[in-house]
Amino acid sequence: MALNIADLAEHAIDAVPDRVALICGDDQLTYAQLEDKANRLAHYLQEQGVKKDDKVGLYCRNRIEIVIAMVGIIKAGAILVNVNFRYVEGELKYLFENSDMVALVHERRYSDRVANVLPETPAVQTVLVVEDGSDDDYQRYGGVEFYSALENASAERDFGPRSEDDIYLLYTGGTTGFPKGVMWRHEDIYRVLFGGTDFATGEPIADEYDLSKQAAAGPPMIRYPIPPMIHGATQSATWMALFSGGTIVLAPEFDAEKVWQTIEKHKVNLLFFTGDAMARPLLDALTKVHDAGREPDLSSLFLLASTAALFSTSIKEKFLELLPNRVITDSIGSSETGFGGTSVVAKGESHTGGPRVTIDKNTVVLDEDGNEVKPGSGVRGMIAKRGHIPVGYFKDEKKTAETFKTFNGVRYAIPGDFAEVEADGSVTMLGRGSQSINSGGEKIYPEEVEAALKGHPDVFDALVVGVPDERYGQCVAAVVHRRPGTNPTLAELDTFVRQEIAGYKVPRKIWWVDEIHRTPAGKPDYRWAKDTTEERPADDAHANHVGTSSS
Repeated sequence: MALNIADLAEHAIDAVPDRVALICGDDQLTYAQLEDKANRLAHYLQEQGVKKDDKVGLYCRNRIEIVIAMVGIIKAGAILVNVNFRYVEGELKYLFENSDMVALVHERRYSDRVANVLPETPAVQTVLVVEDGSDDDYQRYGGVEFYSALENASAERDFGPRSEDDIYLLYTGGTTGFPKGVMWRHEDIYRVLFGGTDFATGEPIADEYDLSKQAAAGPPMIRYPIPPMIHGATQSATWMALFSGGTIVLAPEFDAEKVWQTIEKHKVNLLFFTGDAMARPLLDALTKVHDAGREPDLSSLFLLASTAALFSTSIKEKFLELLPNRVITDSIGSSETGFGGTSVVAKGESHTGGPRVTIDKNTVVLDEDGNEVKPGSGVRGMIAKRGHIPVGYFKDEKKTAETFKTFNGVRYAIPGDFAEVEADGSVTMLGRGSQSINSGGEKIYPEEVEAALKGHPDVFDALVVGVPDERYGQCVAAVVHRRPGTNPTLAELDTFVRQEIAGYKVPRKIWWVDEIHRTPAGKPDYRWAKDTTEERPADDAHANHVGTSSS
């Protein structure tokens, strides 16, 4: 059994060739059409000199062409590189060089940036350009229009040998430093991210044809992943859908009102998003149409799935009020671990802070000595994944050694997420250790404070960081986006959050902003929040604050 991603996709293509695979706006593609175009792209790349394990960049928003490219690149035996479309030229140059990129597929709107970077990255010899309605000039650097490149290329499926040991590269920006390429074997990432394990039972899929057989036996699940394809979780949702003969709905831009209209139009079954950054505007849009008495027909929608970012309890509760009898899940995971656990959200949850999840059998919480944390002990440990984990970081032995460690003969991926094991064995996520705040010797995790703040009805979004404090080293500071028409004070928020978290965790200073900066995937931009606190004085602060547990 060869668990190669290209093979798994081809099994589904052969099983349901006439089924719609992709929808974007008014355009759609069947599995047979996807096969034709992906094969042509693969052959075109090979004709341009792209060899096995060469790197090909994808610099596109969510649209049909990015999925054609994903499948075609892997069919060619090459390795795709996800390019964050918000990167400035210096970041693009770093990524092109660090990944050893030799070819690039990009939307036309990014032509100016590409034109400025290519002279400094001569290894990138082949450039395909996806038309998007813009008029930027790409001919100046030899770019070729995407579909015209495919016209004369072979549509045959006649590629070389494949292996479960082929590499899948997933670049992760993280919260600090330059992006890092996480190297996965195809079999390993299939098992932990792309559907190769039954997430309900934890049992591996027995046969490489199982998912395609299931596809042929029943109607397709229609998935709508909102986050950009640069996000590993959205790539995961896409591959899972393709392997199982599902239909994927795509949209280049996130528009909360249009999301609900799209669900109604295409009878979407599963809505996929990343935490509050997307959930809150989705909830506002749904509330607006609900209050106006013109709620769309959402009867097809049965699952709302969030992953990889804070999803506040208060928002989950409101979704369940407006969408009763739906399933809402909140999952944890990272580019270095894949899926780690999930919770099925029920009305009446009482806990605050990060997600509380049931972890899978290969996810554990380790203390600083590499021993598993006992349930209910109160010990804060780090999430660790064993079993199917990455090979390491591409061209970064130092970071690989820091993240992938062996304890008691077992190799783990430990990306730096802190957690506590509750008495019932469930795990509460506390956040990334690199963002923790040390105030008077107390360690404070931003996500817990952010969740408490966002429970206030006047707070639309918030990020929490540590700022210098003469007495305690650091104090807790919040960068807050208020809802339009509201004017909460620090004192009001102080009173509110003290009902949810200990006094020493309460923000002592606040900066009001018009918008919280997040990555395209919805993850918090803590570097931006820190810069905001350093650029100007706080808008509101306690004159005589205390920063320890005595408060």
